[in-house]
Amino acid sequence: MKYFNFGNTGMNVSEVGFGCIPIIRLQASEAVKVLRHAYDKGINFYDTANMYRDSEAKIGEALSPFRDKIFIASKTTRRDAAGLRENLENSLRMLKTDYLDLYQFHQVANDTEWEKITREGGAWEEAQKAKEEGKIRFLGVSSHNLPMAIKLVKTGLFSTIQFAFNFIETDAQEQLHPYARENGIGILIMKPFAGGVIDNAAIAFKYLRQSPSILPIPGYDSTKSVDEIVSFYDHPNTVTEDDKRIMERYRRELGEVFCRRCEYCQPCPNGVIITPAMGYPIVTSRMSPSVSVNFLKIAMESVPKCTECGLCVEKCPYELPIPELLKKHYDMYETHRAKLSLK
Repeated sequence: MKYFNFGNTGMNVSEVGFGCIPIIRLQASEAVKVLRHAYDKGINFYDTANMYRDSEAKIGEALSPFRDKIFIASKTTRRDAAGLRENLENSLRMLKTDYLDLYQFHQVANDTEWEKITREGGAWEEAQKAKEEGKIRFLGVSSHNLPMAIKLVKTGLFSTIQFAFNFIETDAQEQLHPYARENGIGILIMKPFAGGVIDNAAIAFKYLRQSPSILPIPGYDSTKSVDEIVSFYDHPNTVTEDDKRIMERYRRELGEVFCRRCEYCQPCPNGVIITPAMGYPIVTSRMSPSVSVNFLKIAMESVPKCTECGLCVEKCPYELPIPELLKKHYDMYETHRAKLSLK
């Protein structure tokens, strides 16, 4: 594993990090095993959040003995001073540490969110106090809105920016990354697999490794998945014409409007199982309609419960017309099911 200087932080981080959402679905003992395996493989950057259920507790259990050798990043979605302090203290307790290397304001999507953070009594004020207390070393921000992300890094207030980047979502490469590099702002890459719709890890990382000084933070849920990603960094990166053709095939298949499976839209108050239902066309294209009808039956049969209340649309960081897409996917499901019943 190679390491590089992360922006102007003065910290050396591994070429690839560890996004800690997937460990929430693992038993504690298995999560500890995967985290320690990643550490043994040379990964020293771990990204989590207070909202990721027991992710922080599992990191604390696994990696607290190596605290001085790792870089821990966490996040808060709270915009008020009291909320940030509550989240921060909880993170420190769960992670079994007395400081965070990086604390990020998570999913700052618009000016209204930013105003809440920076007004008197807001979260920014409290974050500065926590820095003075030594509980936070660096402050960062994440966003799913490119114009907002650019605006945030240009404030000069942040050491890092976390934004989606992959061979389907490429806009950040032209507009966000150059400014961040020029100004010493560390670049964290979320959604390296576009929320899971890119199922070819080798191709995904061939694309990412073309960009210098970025830190992808894929999620891992097994030692095997750790080994796979780390192995890509064992040799020089080469992107062939065949690789480019594969990337283009994914782009054509997915288009511009697709679910990244972030699950911010969940839970639906009416019981619609949104995320799997949003992925029905992709699953169908890869598994065939006959398999998909049964594989996603429970999720698809929940779609008629949608009342188009719009709550999911408000929560979606990508502003997808979820009810409209769900109806379209359900019609596809019904067509497939009808054809199968005639056979």
